[in-house]
Amino acid sequence: MRDPRTKTRGLALGVGLCAVVIAAGLQVQVANAQDKPAATPASAQAQTNSKAVYYVDFRARTAASYGHAFVWYGRADQKQIEVAGLHPATENVIPYILGHVIPVPSETGKSYGDLDEEYVTASYRVYMTEAEARDVFAFIKRLQARSPMWNAATWNCVAFIQAIAIHMDLKVPGNHLLYPEDWVNQLKKLNGGRRYMSSPAVAQAASAKPTATAQKPATTAQKPATRANAQAPAAGYAAAGY
Repeated sequence: MRDPRTKTRGLALGVGLCAVVIAAGLQVQVANAQDKPAATPASAQAQTNSKAVYYVDFRARTAASYGHAFVWYGRADQKQIEVAGLHPATENVIPYILGHVIPVPSETGKSYGDLDEEYVTASYRVYMTEAEARDVFAFIKRLQARSPMWNAATWNCVAFIQAIAIHMDLKVPGNHLLYPEDWVNQLKKLNGGRRYMSSPAVAQAASAKPTATAQKPATTAQKPATRANAQAPAAGYAAAGY
């Protein structure tokens, strides 16, 4: 006859082994459950920060006179659009006329037609990372705060967005007296259709040819004006406090 104590010890040993196995399995499951959520948000955040989802869009549109130059900026994956552009602080024609002789009070936000695609005559969008966007967007805000006056000859809408392009290390036409449409198209051409702020100029195959063809007459026609007004942008920057 078997000793009851031996049977009891065997049963206890079996139960103990089962408990160890179950505990070990639970620990593995808990460790896996903790690892996955911790890794996924960090990885997603790193990918979001490194993607060039922010942008500045240099734009020109029709207007009653020469046209108007301004920028859109924001995130490409969001509908909200920020607008910055220099223009007289009224729709009255008298300050606009006086602004061809003396500086007049300005506004630096959106104006009538800035959000309507049907009025757009030229557009050049440059994408950037979150870190680049923080710097550029802050510069735009400072430029708006330091541009209380508008003058057609020294500190106009083209000179305003040209300052933004220079801050972004883009090549600029250097003549802020060009028509807005011509200036934006020349900006795009000078930078080879470059799409990203931190990358070398890379032509966009789909749009480079039409832009280059359309701009040949404008480039030729504006050569004398560029030489004659080479020092004009400096006066505009001085007026804005730069």
